[in-house]
Amino acid sequence: MAGLREMRDQMRTVDLVIETRDARIPLSSINKQFEQIIKGKHRVIVYNKADLAPISIQNPVREALAKRNHHKVLFTNTNVNKSVRQILDVARELSASDPIRYPELSIMVIGMPNVGKSSLINALRRTGINRGKAANTGAKPGVTRALSSRIRVLESPPIYLVDTPGVMIPYIPDPIVALKVALTGGIKDNIADENVLADYLLFRLNRFTHIDYCSILGISQPTDDISEFLQMLGRKIGALRQGGETDTDKAIQFFLRAFRQGKFGQLCLDDLEPHAVDEFFKRSMEEAPLSKNQAQKAKRAAQRQRALQKAQKRSSRSP
Repeated sequence: MAGLREMRDQMRTVDLVIETRDARIPLSSINKQFEQIIKGKHRVIVYNKADLAPISIQNPVREALAKRNHHKVLFTNTNVNKSVRQILDVARELSASDPIRYPELSIMVIGMPNVGKSSLINALRRTGINRGKAANTGAKPGVTRALSSRIRVLESPPIYLVDTPGVMIPYIPDPIVALKVALTGGIKDNIADENVLADYLLFRLNRFTHIDYCSILGISQPTDDISEFLQMLGRKIGALRQGGETDTDKAIQFFLRAFRQGKFGQLCLDDLEPHAVDEFFKRSMEEAPLSKNQAQKAKRAAQRQRALQKAQKRSSRSP
């Protein structure tokens, strides 16, 4: 992928990597592909959009990651300067640890699409040097298309940031993980099946017993039936076609947008019970998942290798 190649090419000039993830999906927003590229670099893991997730998830996430690496873990809300400043403090500490080696510090911000990398860069710039936006932001994935030039975020010591495109896992073998990534905006809605996303979101809201989504949306009663739900919601918001038929597409878009804007309160879609975390890392992280094309190429290569071995055996038996 082009984004990964660009990151790899630039990595030799980078002193510190900020890996940004989504606090609503602290496990599902991990991209295994980053591991080989940033191996050996100073690294801090930043869970962005922490204001949209329960504060109770923070210690379990830190404990789960502490078992598997020694990277510093921070939770941030880009609208709060104090929250953002803790990242600058990490960079300052690294610079102060060896001023000769780090007369200035170069930082690369990486992460999957729509985890808030560009918003974080702008917040660091605002907090560090009181300047305006330097990186484009948007609610849809894929706003950042290429590596940007260096962006100054602190005067003393001189600290610069390099933004990167969001790098998506080419193939997510676990359909539930894929749903979570899509639901939080990491996959474009025209690629994901919006009806399936809405159905999954309704399923999850029905499991969060502390959330009264009926009163939030102004509908009469809870339901597990996505068709019934969309009919109620469509009538409530006036999403009607000619003849009075419910416009379910508009109802779905309203529902998904309400979740992404935090209308249902602070939610975490990943199971952070110890056994579930262990199972996630065992299933998803031990080996990088192959895309369908990669799997097909690997299968064809194995077939060619077996054919070659058979030919060599036949040749060795020939007089």
